[in-house]
This record gives sequence, structure tokens and C-alpha cells, in this order.
Amino acid sequence: MKSDKHNPAIGASLVDAVRNPLESASQESFAKALEITKAYASSGASTHYSAVTRLFFDLFEMFETGKDPREK
Repeated sequence: MKSDKHNPAIGASLVDAVRNPLESASQESFAKALEITKAYASSGASTHYSAVTRLFFDLFEMFETGKDPREK
């Protein structure tokens, strides 16, 4: 079963990428996660807005850590 506990460092990296888009070390992860999330949201496959935000955060975490966040 998936844990709902998140790594606070991932959240801090996400905030840094939003606040300092040109200088953040996490900018590439942010851009990749955003691009995939936009494609998913525009496909009509999502049934709830929370699914889109959850997907974005999971993708961002995956690109930051190199691990699948669903396997915690």
C-alpha cells in the first residue's frame, strides 16, 4: 500500500523551481513533469483535478530522485 508521507526536500525543491526558475537545480525536473502533466490533462483521461496535481507531484519527485514514488 502506498504511503502518503512525502519527502520534505522534494517539496522544497519544487518551491525553489517555482520561485527561481532560471537558477533552480530542479528546473529540468519541473519542466519535464509539467510537460507530461499538461499532455495528460489535455487528453481528457483525467476524471478529477486532484489526479492532475498528484501526477505532477509524483512525476516531479520521480525526476528529482530517480525512483518511482508510488513504490514507497
